Amino acid sequence: MSDTKDWPLWEVFVRSRRGLSHTHAGSLHAPDAELALRNARDLYTRRGEGVSIWVVPSTSITASSPDEKDPFFEPSADKPYRHPTFYEIPEGVKHL
Repeated sequence: MSDTKDWPLWEVFVRSRRGLSHTHAGSLHAPDAELALRNARDLYTRRGEGVSIWVVPSTSITASSPDEKDPFFEPSADKPYRHPTFYEIPEGVKHL
C-alpha cells in the first residue's frame, strides 16, 4: 500500500439537514473518491450531524485570495442596484 502522504487531498462539505447548504467541514487524504467519502462520513459525521456529504479533490478548487479582495471585488462596488438597500420589506415577510 502506498504511503498516505502521497494520497490526494480532498475537501469535505457536509449538509447537516435537508434544505440547508453544504458547508466546508475540513480536509482529508484518501486514495480515491469512494474512500474519501467513507472517511469523511466517519470523521465529520460521527454523531449523525449530516444528511449529505460532498468530497472534492483540492486540486479541482479555484479560489480568490483574501489578499486580492479589493481589486477582485472592486468592479461590483459601482453597481449599488445589486444590493437590496433601496427596497422596503413588507411587514410579515420573514424570509426574503
